Amino acid sequence: MIVEPDFLSDTLINWYAENHRDLPWRHHPSPYQVWISEIILQQTRVNQGREYYLRFIERWPTVESLAQASEEEVLKTWQGLGYYSRARNLLQCARQVVGQHGGAFPADFNLLLKLKGIGNYTAAAIASIAFGLPHAVVDGNVFRVLSRLFDIDTPININEGQAAFAQLADELLDRDRPGLHNQAMMEFGALHCTPKNPDCLLCPLQAQCMALARRTVMQRPVKTAKAKVTTLYLNYLVLRFDDKTYLRKRSGNGIWRNLYDFPCVESPKPMEVEAVLKSEQFLQLIGNNTFTVTKVTPDFTHKLTHRTLVARFIEIKLSQELPPFETKDIFLTREKDLGRYPIPRLIDLYLNT
Repeated sequence: MIVEPDFLSDTLINWYAENHRDLPWRHHPSPYQVWISEIILQQTRVNQGREYYLRFIERWPTVESLAQASEEEVLKTWQGLGYYSRARNLLQCARQVVGQHGGAFPADFNLLLKLKGIGNYTAAAIASIAFGLPHAVVDGNVFRVLSRLFDIDTPININEGQAAFAQLADELLDRDRPGLHNQAMMEFGALHCTPKNPDCLLCPLQAQCMALARRTVMQRPVKTAKAKVTTLYLNYLVLRFDDKTYLRKRSGNGIWRNLYDFPCVESPKPMEVEAVLKSEQFLQLIGNNTFTVTKVTPDFTHKLTHRTLVARFIEIKLSQELPPFETKDIFLTREKDLGRYPIPRLIDLYLNT
């Protein structure tokens, strides 16, 4: 191994002592606080995640208080972070900790893995930072630092690559200071060994970095080609009667399950407004009601991992209420009450503009 583990850990920890960000979950890293922060920071920038973390901790300061919350409350507080399965898992995990572990997160890596929504990375973060257990974390920042330091060209998004990096991270781990080592490694990748414009000239590991010596820094880490991104067109129907609007509660197993939006005509291709209003789905929804289209918004675009959503909102004034829906997933609510429902980011963008 080119870099001695002790040298690497000492260098990173010294760098961390001088350069780390002052983040609220680092002040008193209890298992609960580490867990909340790590779940929020998955797929979320730190600056945005900080505000959500403070909001969650203020509203639910303990795992017991979170376990007593309703799913709708948690989804509403989570609103805007996306990947809503994280919020649902958060609540289920809190209830597991209370119901199965007496309200205390287990100080055991394998038991942590049995909790809902906790994988290898989050379990290692809780185990090392909150309990001082020797488990190495491997996230995007760690992949980048290690792939550059050792000039590794194995793709990080295949099983072979992930296993190799996990083994290397474990070999390099400071077992006397695992939590500090892990935080230093991740922070170094986040602030110094960044994806673009890494500060190689002032890097404390400059002499040991094989990618710098071989001029492959910007080619590390390696990823295999991404899956093709598809586009889905959402023609939302904002149906209004007097001062009320029809909302839809989404069911099924989709990413927006139990969130609220408007009735919608979906299409793999763009549709003219006239085509939407003549679609079978719209005609079944509207029945014999007469209506007036009052506004059609510009498109709103929302990018997900494997799909791009393009949404348009067609505002419609109804002459009378629609007949009651048997499924009860579409219902009439006062416009002033729309803000109390947990909604997807697209709906939030529309309501705020």
